[in-house]
Amino acid sequence: MCLILFAYNTHPEYKLILAANRDEFYKRPTRQAHWHGTNPGILSGIDKYAGGTWMGISENGRLAALTNYRNPADMQPHRASRGKLVYDFLKSSLNATSYSGVLTETAKQYNGYNLIFGDVDNLCYYSNKIGDVLELNTGIYGLSNHLLDTPWSKVTNGKTKLRSVINREFFTEDLLSMMHDETIAPDDQLPSTGISSEKEKMLSPMFIKSAEYGTRCTSVILVDRAGAVTFTERSFNSENTSDVSFRFRL
Repeated sequence: MCLILFAYNTHPEYKLILAANRDEFYKRPTRQAHWHGTNPGILSGIDKYAGGTWMGISENGRLAALTNYRNPADMQPHRASRGKLVYDFLKSSLNATSYSGVLTETAKQYNGYNLIFGDVDNLCYYSNKIGDVLELNTGIYGLSNHLLDTPWSKVTNGKTKLRSVINREFFTEDLLSMMHDETIAPDDQLPSTGISSEKEKMLSPMFIKSAEYGTRCTSVILVDRAGAVTFTERSFNSENTSDVSFRFRL
């Protein structure tokens, strides 16, 4: 994922409202969200190249979502695939607090990343760039390719949009449409992450399009206060879109 926006315990009907865009090279093979595995069953897409995933939820309510931390100077190609982090947490029986120890012990095995993980009653954030685990309080959050709530244009604009959408009656389609914002950040609002200004500009919208790299899918997860879960994923290719949607109860 390259942009995750979520409202945690801020809405009278929903414990969690999450919308996320996954940005990736178009040629990287991917399987759309589906149920797989047993005990517990896991609902997620699959990165067919490395075998991991970027976001998923289990049938017993475990949730994880990942973004890469953009710092080309620190990239080491021999390190483990970060998509493994999401899958490993979803399969684990450890709660978020206990699993934090696993993350800190293995931090140096991975290039920079951010991980939202836990369940709707105990959601946490961890980045191996800072090393501390943060238990999240009620609030609206945004995460891209830096730390949680870093005020990049796409993060601040996205949080504003999310707040506006959920402050009225809304539907999943409203959240999917919200994430399809191709507005490029002004030059004076571009981050400096060690890539060219042209690439910073290309990567600055909430929804990215370029010749070889861009937003591959948008995902929405809703968990209401009765434990009903709706997971919707819209995938994009050069010709059309493809939607899948799942509903289950925790």
